[in-house]
Amino acid sequence: MTFRTLLLGAAGACILAGSAAAQGFQNDGVKIGVLTDMSGTYSDIAGQGSVVAAQMAIEDFGKPLNGKTVEVVSADHQNKADISSATARQWYDAEGVDAIFDLVTSATALAVREVARERGKIDMVSGAATTALTGKACSPTGFHWAYDTAALANGTGGATVKNGGDTWFFITADYAFGHALEADTSAVIEKDGGKVLGAVRHPFPNSDFSSFLLQAQASGAKVIGLANAGQDTTNAIKQAAEFGIVESGQSLASLLMFISDVHSLGLPAAQGLLLTTGYYWDLDDESRPFAQRFFEKTGKMPTMVHAGVYSSVLHYLKAVDAAGTDDGKTVAAKMHEMPVDDFFARNGELRVDGRLVHDMYLARVKKPEQSTKPWDYFEIVATIPGDQAYKPLSTDCPLVTQ
Repeated sequence: MTFRTLLLGAAGACILAGSAAAQGFQNDGVKIGVLTDMSGTYSDIAGQGSVVAAQMAIEDFGKPLNGKTVEVVSADHQNKADISSATARQWYDAEGVDAIFDLVTSATALAVREVARERGKIDMVSGAATTALTGKACSPTGFHWAYDTAALANGTGGATVKNGGDTWFFITADYAFGHALEADTSAVIEKDGGKVLGAVRHPFPNSDFSSFLLQAQASGAKVIGLANAGQDTTNAIKQAAEFGIVESGQSLASLLMFISDVHSLGLPAAQGLLLTTGYYWDLDDESRPFAQRFFEKTGKMPTMVHAGVYSSVLHYLKAVDAAGTDDGKTVAAKMHEMPVDDFFARNGELRVDGRLVHDMYLARVKKPEQSTKPWDYFEIVATIPGDQAYKPLSTDCPLVTQ
């Protein structure tokens, strides 16, 4: 028996013993909340698509809990931490929400994490990337599902340096996600023998990248790393094309890019970009059925956030069913006990810090002439095993002991 097994077993026993009085279902049924960006920079990445993904998971779970259909509520957090924490308190305290999902934007995820921790409630993050969620902000009832900045850095950053892109300049979104992505990628670059020549931080969200691109161009770096996401990324790439940056010999590295971004840009503008993803709809026969159903409901293919929301909701519902209660601490312990193995996370490992470790994929955006059907955008260059993609357990997380 491993130390990790012993640790989880002890933690689970304490949680179960401490929550014995809470067995049963609060408010009779189960209610989940999808808290996301419905109208802003990240609405294509997550947004209404995350609500659809959650509903699909409930459909596939296929049965009531405590005799009642699982209910879904959703809200737009507008990428603001104060709105997120206020919504979480309202949902948990007054509306009987048992668990909150998606939480795109690191600041909003960290805000909800604290509310959930105080109340012993579940939060399951698919949309945000900061590794603080499994570090100093880890929680017994908190989970980080789809990806994080370390996995992005190890994928795109590591591959770019090994292919000769050994000097970098960062254009970084000025909030927790951007800072973490720049820091994690810088560490990978320097470990692999590269050098960071400089960085500039832009407001979030942002539409005009001209001054930032000019600074990056003047740095002489071989690679301009875009430590941002969503419309910020697509705006930066479009404006970089207007400046002729790639034609002049510098490369762009989009450190977080989604299939929705490529669709928005079009293959002529996006071709050749490397990116790291936890899910691609056309990967294989396991990944396609969910994508096709999602497309029928939304008219677009799912991002890895959408796939992560589906996977996390389904795992949560299975754990509630197995535990016979919606008590947060009890369900969290049950989730740690149960295997995670689906089209999204193949042989996933759910660690004590809440990190779901699963394979990631290094992808290259296809040239227009390589694409043979709608949404045929990615060539999978390499599979990055989960234990290489993610950071090891850190004692920054209070749940981890040396």
